[in-house]
Amino acid sequence: MDDRSLTALGLAQAPRDRPLSYPGAWPRESGLLDGDRLLPLDRLVHPDRTPVLAVGSNACPGQLRHKMDEYGIASPIPMVKVRVTGIRIGVSAHVSRLGYVSASPVEAPGTVRELFLTWLDAEQLAIVDASEGVPLPSGNFRRAWLPSPAIMFRLENGETLPGAYVYVNRRGVLHNGTPEPRSHPGQRALITELLLGSARLRELFGVTPEEFCARARADMRLCERGTRLFAEEKLVTASGLERYLEPGPASGA
Repeated sequence: MDDRSLTALGLAQAPRDRPLSYPGAWPRESGLLDGDRLLPLDRLVHPDRTPVLAVGSNACPGQLRHKMDEYGIASPIPMVKVRVTGIRIGVSAHVSRLGYVSASPVEAPGTVRELFLTWLDAEQLAIVDASEGVPLPSGNFRRAWLPSPAIMFRLENGETLPGAYVYVNRRGVLHNGTPEPRSHPGQRALITELLLGSARLRELFGVTPEEFCARARADMRLCERGTRLFAEEKLVTASGLERYLEPGPASGA
């Protein structure tokens, strides 16, 4: 029998443990995250669960398992490949206390990306919401419903969905000197670019990605200062998805 363990598949590492690995390894195909295994799926749509689009480490099975293990949750999570038209992956306008600068979705009409939907039950959804700061007034993300046809979601079997949720950064996203949001090139490249572009950021976080991650993980107040610095240096722009931060349809959760 094939070894479907996350370790054998190269999917076990969690960016929460190794920040420079963010967003972590994504699966090659749809699957059912069941404990420390990624098993084949018997169906792509799960009406009794809430579809939440992953644009960063929530598409990494190791990261998802880490989040669930923290609360003793062992129930399986369907992870389904989906072709999404209308968004791309930008950079959150905040420094995470976990030591990295995370991804955040941005509006991109006509752009097609292959991403993952996580179909979450009520308990799982509450945990992922909490990990993104949704319940907190000062949390980094809000969960937004992206409706079709403004954003299109097409599954591997050709079926389209009426929409899905996604986490939108309430502070906006970073740009790189133009009105357009910058893309997330991966953690090491991103932090290198940010440090090269800001002497004040280097004063706070050091001159290498390793120093940045170590200092950010050790000091929540430093992360807050870094987040404020993004705004002070006028590096922040809107994602274009802010208009979807309104109550959506019943989540099923």
